[in-house]
Amino acid sequence: MPDQRLTLPEYAALFAIVVIWGVNNAAAKVVTEVVPPLFVGAWRFGMAALVLLPFLRPPFPRPWRLTAWVAALGTLHFAVVYICFAWAEDLTPLAVSLQLWIPFVALLSWILLKEPLQPAAVAGLAVSFVGVVVMTADPSAFRDWRAIALGAFASLIWAGATLAARRAAMPPLKLQALLSVVAAPILFAGSLAFEPDWDDAFRAATPMIWVCMLWAALVSTVAATGLLFWLVQKREAGRVTPYLLLTPVCSIAIGAGFLGDVLTPQILIGAAAVIGGIALVSLAERGLRSGAARG
Repeated sequence: MPDQRLTLPEYAALFAIVVIWGVNNAAAKVVTEVVPPLFVGAWRFGMAALVLLPFLRPPFPRPWRLTAWVAALGTLHFAVVYICFAWAEDLTPLAVSLQLWIPFVALLSWILLKEPLQPAAVAGLAVSFVGVVVMTADPSAFRDWRAIALGAFASLIWAGATLAARRAAMPPLKLQALLSVVAAPILFAGSLAFEPDWDDAFRAATPMIWVCMLWAALVSTVAATGLLFWLVQKREAGRVTPYLLLTPVCSIAIGAGFLGDVLTPQILIGAAAVIGGIALVSLAERGLRSGAARG
């Protein structure tokens, strides 16, 4: 039986993704307060494409399916995500809503790919999902209901795209290069059509805005998402993604410490449930390793 344990580099990749995406949520909130959301997405992928273009070389397996994946993720998902940030008053509820993709991935993997889930892992996913719901349902989040609902929709799209990336059998940076090259012009065209004041916002952008944009383009798009695709191509999605439920905890800390979000008892209880669910998943993995060793 193959070794089921995550390796040290895989754990390091998970930690890096959590921190990078936690910071990126805050950066997206700061940017979309000044710059229109579709324009933010266009520049994010435009800058990423400049870096990743050397990786965009044939062959391209299953080109029609690959094109559909890129269109769904690069246009619909990220357009919706940045609209969410533009609509939201606080970072915390939205950051939590955007993590719903993690239980969606586990459920889709079980339903569509017939991947096994240990009973403790199932319980851990359920507890984590309840924790996300508890945090999102805090009374202070009701004013952001549109952003939260759109965040859940974007999470479902991302879950499907994550599974598609795993089955694409392409190097992670090549996938990211294709995504960036396709998404940038489409999002820019959308900005030209629906955001008439994008040029004024562009000229008014401060150095901090550009730092946030560079973080999204190079650190989040190139590094973190590339690491995620690498992980899900090596491991079952249900084994990797539960750890990423720590991302909203990182975003909550940034929101409370730097952006003025208020941490209520309900949010703290929800965060504890998320961490407890991840602990259950870790115990399930430990039990699986013990069974493999005995076998």
